[in-house]
Amino acid sequence: MPKKKKRTAEFRFYEVPQEEPVLVLMGDKWIQVYGENIYNQHFHNLMEIGYCHYGAGDLVIEDDMYRFGAGMVSCIPANFLHVTKSDTDVRAFWEYIYISPEDILKQWVKSTQEISDIVDAVSRKAFFIKAEENPIIVTLIRAIFEEMQQKSEFYRECVTGIVYSLLFEIARFNGRGMGQSCGKNNSLQLENAIEYVEKNYSDNFKIADLAKECHMSETHFRRVFQEKMNMTPVEYVNFVRVKKACELIDKTDISMEDVAEKVGFVTPSTFNRNFRRIIGTSPYQWKKRPDNHEGKLLEYKISALKGW
Repeated sequence: MPKKKKRTAEFRFYEVPQEEPVLVLMGDKWIQVYGENIYNQHFHNLMEIGYCHYGAGDLVIEDDMYRFGAGMVSCIPANFLHVTKSDTDVRAFWEYIYISPEDILKQWVKSTQEISDIVDAVSRKAFFIKAEENPIIVTLIRAIFEEMQQKSEFYRECVTGIVYSLLFEIARFNGRGMGQSCGKNNSLQLENAIEYVEKNYSDNFKIADLAKECHMSETHFRRVFQEKMNMTPVEYVNFVRVKKACELIDKTDISMEDVAEKVGFVTPSTFNRNFRRIIGTSPYQWKKRPDNHEGKLLEYKISALKGW
């Protein structure tokens, strides 16, 4: 009997632009036949909220499949496997909002525990609804798109406030158990490792620690990670550390030695070597060319996360 083909997944890393409250993907570029030549599900590091203007097809979340159409909304927390596939030759129009719930909440909520509780509530499950199932959520989502498109005075503050309200509506909706929803299954075996790196990138941990988080042997973990992420665990850890280093360089005036230490590189030489390999330039050159930051990091993401 032939072996069952292993399920693979693609990790898509998105970053909220500096000084913006959210990342939005909107406009004519997103009128397309979704899912052409795409055979694997993918997952994100941020919460994805999608709004379908028109079209028809299937939205697959983990092992569940839903029919999509005009006016429908998807809410997919970080680390949920999913893929959108249009019906054959049918062009659809989706627009997307990517949110870091923790970054929004910490602007108003002072209690670390309360932030954690709210993030857990909004991340508990993915859901897919029609506008009539929750008009408030749909109205808030459309308001975010409108603000981000027009970018009138104080739009950042307005969007931040709308997203703050949206997160609580999502938390409340999740608690009701309404709509078509999908809880996480065990298909995304690496979720714990990804979250561990995000929280502990500055620490001197080992790959064995990541394997332990996923309840795997180190050998098995390395193999599964390579298959699902298209990079080794070490490459991923260095990528996260370099990304964090870019943020520190942009936002502070601390020395490069301090940057290296704060993001988890043991020596400045290791930091410089990995930074140049990933970004294509030295940390000092990066600091001198702020206009080129977004393009440089995006270029690396595309080459590193194969197929995106």
